[in-house]
Amino acid sequence: MSKFVYPRLSRGDIVSILVEAQIIAISEHDLLNPNPDFVADLYTRILTTLDFFNEEDGQVDFDALEQFENPDIHQNSLQSMNLCNRIKEVVALVDCPYKFTLKDLLRPESNRTEYFLSAIMNFHLYRETKVNLLTQLMNPLTDIEEQHQLLQDQVSQLNAEIAGFNEAREKDLPLLQEVDAKVKELRQTIEGLNNDQVKVRTSLKKLKEKSGEMDKEISDADFDLLKCDSERQELRSRIVQSPDKLQRAVEEKKSVREKAKNDEMSAMQSFKEKTAVEEVYTKVLKKLSKHLAQMQAIQEQVNSAKFAGKDYRALKEKISDDEVLIKSLQNEVVKRQAKVKDLNDLKKKLEKERDLKFEEATKEFSNVKLEVESRRGILEARQKDVEAAVAEVDSITEKIASVRKSAAADQQELACKCEEIIKEFHQYVSSIGVLLQ
Repeated sequence: MSKFVYPRLSRGDIVSILVEAQIIAISEHDLLNPNPDFVADLYTRILTTLDFFNEEDGQVDFDALEQFENPDIHQNSLQSMNLCNRIKEVVALVDCPYKFTLKDLLRPESNRTEYFLSAIMNFHLYRETKVNLLTQLMNPLTDIEEQHQLLQDQVSQLNAEIAGFNEAREKDLPLLQEVDAKVKELRQTIEGLNNDQVKVRTSLKKLKEKSGEMDKEISDADFDLLKCDSERQELRSRIVQSPDKLQRAVEEKKSVREKAKNDEMSAMQSFKEKTAVEEVYTKVLKKLSKHLAQMQAIQEQVNSAKFAGKDYRALKEKISDDEVLIKSLQNEVVKRQAKVKDLNDLKKKLEKERDLKFEEATKEFSNVKLEVESRRGILEARQKDVEAAVAEVDSITEKIASVRKSAAADQQELACKCEEIIKEFHQYVSSIGVLLQ
C-alpha cells in the first residue's frame, strides 16, 4: 500500500487547497469554529469531488424509513449516519491514525476536524500528483499515435502519388512509342530526301558545268562572227585596190564564209542545245522547287518531331526525376516506418510500464478494498451488536416502564387502601373515645 504522510496543514493551506480544487470557498474562521451543518456540507462536497460520495449515497431507502414509526424524524439522522460511515471508510482508506466518530460530525472539534481535513487533502494532493504523472506518461503516447497516424496518412498520400505517376506513365507509354515510331520514320524519310537532294545537287552541278561550256562556245562563236565581219569589211576595202587580190579575197571569204556558216550552224546547234538545256533546267527547277516545298514540309515535320522529341526527352527526364523522387520518398517512408517501429516499441514499453503500475495500483486498491470490506464487516457486526443491544435496552426500558406503571397502580391502590384504613382507624378511635366517655 502507498504510505501517506500527514503533515498538519494550517488553516490557510486547507482553505487555499479547497479553493484551488474548486470544492468550496471558506474562511479560516469557519475552521476555527466549526458547526455541524458546516462540517457536514464541507465533508459532503469534498467526498463528492473526490468521487467517494454521490447523491444516491445521501438518499435514504423508503424501505428503511418504513421500519420507523416517525420516518420524518429519523431521515436526517440516517443521512448523517450514511455520511459518517462513508467518511470512516475514506479515513480508513487513507490510513489515518485517528478514527472518525459520529461525534466528529455532530459535535465537531477544531483540532480533529483540521486533522481529518489535512489527511483527506494530503490524499487529494497525492492522487493529483499521480494523475498528473500518468498524464505526462500518456501524453507522449498520444503524440506518438498522432505522429503514427500522420505518417500513415503521408505514406498513403505518397503511395497514391506513386500510383498516379505510374498510371500517367502507362497512359503516356503508347503515345511515346507512337512518337518514337514516327520519329524513326521521319528520320528514314529525311535520310532518303537528303540522298535525293545530294543527287539533284550533283546533277545540277553537272548541268551548270555543261551550261558554262556552252556559254563559252557561244562566246567563241560570237567572237568568230565579229572576226568574220571585220575581215569582210577589210575585203570590201581591198576590192577596189586589186581585182586579183579581190578574187583571192573572195575565195578566201568564201572559205571563211563557209567556215562561218559552219560555225553558225554549230552555234545554232549549240543554241538549240542550250535552249534544250534551259528547258531541262526549268523542269529541274520546277522539280527542285517542288522538292524544296516537300523538304520544307518535311523540315516542319522534322521540327515538330524534334519538339516532340524534346517533349519526349522532357517527359523522360520528368519520369526519371519522378523515379528519383519516388525512391527518395520510399527511403523516407522506410526511415519513417523505422521511426514508427521505434515509437511503437517505445509505446509498447510504456504500455507495459503503465500496465505494471496499473496492476500494482489494482493490487493495492484490491488490498485496500479487502481491508475496507473487512473493516466494514467488523463495523457492520459491531453495528448489529449495538443495534441488538439498543433493541435489548429498548425492551428492558419498556419492561421497566410497564413495571413502573404497574408499581404506580399498586402504589395508588395501596395508598387508597391506606386512606381507607386510616379513615376506619379514625372512626374506630372516635367510636372508642365516645364509649370511654
